Amino acid sequence: MKTDGISTEIEIVRSRRKTLSAEIEPDGRVIVRAPLKMPMRDIEAFLAEKSAVIEKHVRRRIAENEKLSETRPFTAAEIQKMADTAMEIIPRRVEYFAELMGISYNRITIRNQKTRWGSCTSGGNLNFNCLLVMTPPEVLDSVVVHELCHRLHPNHSKAFYDAVYKVFPEYDRCDKWLKENGRLLIRRMTGE
Repeated sequence: MKTDGISTEIEIVRSRRKTLSAEIEPDGRVIVRAPLKMPMRDIEAFLAEKSAVIEKHVRRRIAENEKLSETRPFTAAEIQKMADTAMEIIPRRVEYFAELMGISYNRITIRNQKTRWGSCTSGGNLNFNCLLVMTPPEVLDSVVVHELCHRLHPNHSKAFYDAVYKVFPEYDRCDKWLKENGRLLIRRMTGE
């Protein structure tokens, strides 16, 4: 695939699925996941229709890679310091929002997660990524509110997001910040 001067390698992976999707790999390759018997012309039509979106995401990955090459990975000592700082800050923010929302929770754990910013177990345990201390304070708070709202709604339903927006009206802006900047932070931690 070549669009606007960018040459992108495309890999087609067929499986027992019903829909088409495209994923952009960290190196900028495009993985197209397609149903086993879908005609190639349908895949090509999908790629043509989505070319602008795919190009945008490929450009973002290329820019991330360039930015990553200019920054060094976090050291083990830096990651430990982030985890220690997170253990000081995040429980206070959880306590504040839990009281505001009238929600209970159990244990809080700080982790070096590669794919998640936070999670909530069915038993009410909350897990948070230590990298949250590298984000703006309101972004950290948005993740805390998100996970606390899972105590009310263990899904991502409309009711869940209604609860999030009620407490944190600026949630979308913070979520956008994480989508635009979070991957680079995670890559600095994992080195991948």
